[in-house]
Amino acid sequence: MFVLLLAVAVVVGALIGTVGVGGILLIPALSGIVGMSTHTAMGTSLFSFLFTGLLGTWLYQRHGSIDWRITIPVCIGGLLAGYPGSLVNAHAPAHVLNLALGLIIIFAGVYALRPARGGTRVYEGTASQKLGLVLIGAVVGFGSGLTGVGGPVLSVPLMVVLGFAPLTAIATSQVIQITAAASGSVGNIMHGFVDLSTAVWVTAAELVGVVCGARLAHTVSGGALKKMVSVVCILLGAYIVIRALGQF
Repeated sequence: MFVLLLAVAVVVGALIGTVGVGGILLIPALSGIVGMSTHTAMGTSLFSFLFTGLLGTWLYQRHGSIDWRITIPVCIGGLLAGYPGSLVNAHAPAHVLNLALGLIIIFAGVYALRPARGGTRVYEGTASQKLGLVLIGAVVGFGSGLTGVGGPVLSVPLMVVLGFAPLTAIATSQVIQITAAASGSVGNIMHGFVDLSTAVWVTAAELVGVVCGARLAHTVSGGALKKMVSVVCILLGAYIVIRALGQF
């Protein structure tokens, strides 16, 4: 079973490296394969995204894809809101968290089905835009701390909907993974919701996947991969939502 978990983690890392929404699949894998509680699976998953974010940031920075003028305000918001999200996670009923997680997974799947469109919004440097970027980060950070999902599954759809180019959104999301995961993991570790021994192996497997995913992105159709991920996300999210609703 442990080998199966590592295989899933490699796949998750590869999806993060190519389409940015694979991280959400790790939580149900930790719950279903290892038998972790919902809170611990979410906390352990979020902790691992700290390191996938570091690697993803390095890979995207090598290609000059990160606009730090946009990224820094978003990360500030994520850093401030991740810890409060983890505090809510510690006191929220498991079935409520499962419902939220399922809905987020479905949202990511539906988003991935949409054809990519180039954004028109650029960095303007106005006070209102900077505040808006901080608020985007706060929403992403709080959601990451609350549910254990990484930054990309929340920030990429939100930024693209608001008019930013997909590449800018994905590059920014790699960095916000670091701040949101770091902030949220503080609360999760304090409440004992991070299985560090499992996190070490899962993170190592994810990092291998991220490197492979970055290479695959240049040889395999990203559109085909996004469609595959979207179908998995929608089906998995629907299953989690139905199961959570049955617990109310």
